[in-house]
Amino acid sequence: METDERSRLRAGDPGAFGRLYDDWARSVYNHAFRLTGNWATAEDVTAATFLEAWRLRVRIDAEGGSLRPWLLGIATNAARNSSRTARRYAAATARLPREDVTPDFADEVAGRIDDVQRLAAVQAALATLRRGEREVFALCVWSGLDYREAAQALGVPVGTVRSRLSRARRKLRELTDTSLSTRNRELRPARGQVPGGRSTAARPAQEGTR
Repeated sequence: METDERSRLRAGDPGAFGRLYDDWARSVYNHAFRLTGNWATAEDVTAATFLEAWRLRVRIDAEGGSLRPWLLGIATNAARNSSRTARRYAAATARLPREDVTPDFADEVAGRIDDVQRLAAVQAALATLRRGEREVFALCVWSGLDYREAAQALGVPVGTVRSRLSRARRKLRELTDTSLSTRNRELRPARGQVPGGRSTAARPAQEGTR
């Protein structure tokens, strides 16, 4: 990013912030969605990210490259806060009397169901990781940051990013291997059966040769 543009951001130029939002809002939103698994929460996290970026604008270095790692780091913190808030809300509502409520789904939600289901399967695997490992995986694998950028986003050493990503990949690979092995056992016909569920003992005897 050009020095002049950074200066405008630091000075609170609305036009500069508009360009920053246009350039990186989609990337921030995707990162937030991958961390939270919820469309509405991702939108809230995106809004919180740019509000926080505005508040912290004076901390932008006068020189440097893309501000995407900085924004994704803010988004990661916002997602953490959102998760804590969601847990507190869930704990509070769990103590309230339950009522039978018919959900009112908007039409556009139907088109998102498949994406949500696919993400849910991925998040089930990611849930086995420590939070730090999950965040590094999201930044480096999904958002494409290199080690240095991810370290900058999270405020940790590059070596920490490397070790966390290595552990995350190993755990996910082991989980995938276990899942595939389990699935193969479930799909394999039981001994004494042929595909379709028929027992080999139930086959009609072949006619003798003439």
